[in-house]
Amino acid sequence: MEKINHVSDNAKTVLSLIHAINEEDFETAARFANDDMTFEGVMGSRNGAAAYFGDMKKMKLKYDVQKVFADEEDVCLFYNLEMSGKTIFGCAWYHLNGGKVSNLKVIFDPRPFL
Repeated sequence: MEKINHVSDNAKTVLSLIHAINEEDFETAARFANDDMTFEGVMGSRNGAAAYFGDMKKMKLKYDVQKVFADEEDVCLFYNLEMSGKTIFGCAWYHLNGGKVSNLKVIFDPRPFL
C-alpha cells in the first residue's frame, strides 16, 4: 500500500509561521497569527501577537521540527529548539481560529537557559 503524505491546511499554516520565525521574518510570521493570540509557556505568558513576536525578535530562536500532529483546529509540534547556542527538545500546541493561530502553549525544560 502506498503511503500518503497529507499535511492539513492548519499544519501548513503553523509550519509557515515556524519557517518565517527561523528566517527572522517576523512580519510574515505575524500574518499566520490572530492579533489577539495568547501564549502560555514555562517561563511566562503573553497576550497579543505583537507581544509574542516582540519576544521572538529578541530571542532569535531556531526550530528544527521533528514531528507534526494535526487534529482539526489543533496542531502539535515536537521540535529541537536552539537559542543562545543551546539546543533543547520541546513541544508546542497551536490552536487555530479562522485559519490563524489564536493560542499557543509550549512545554520544555528551561533549565539550560537559566
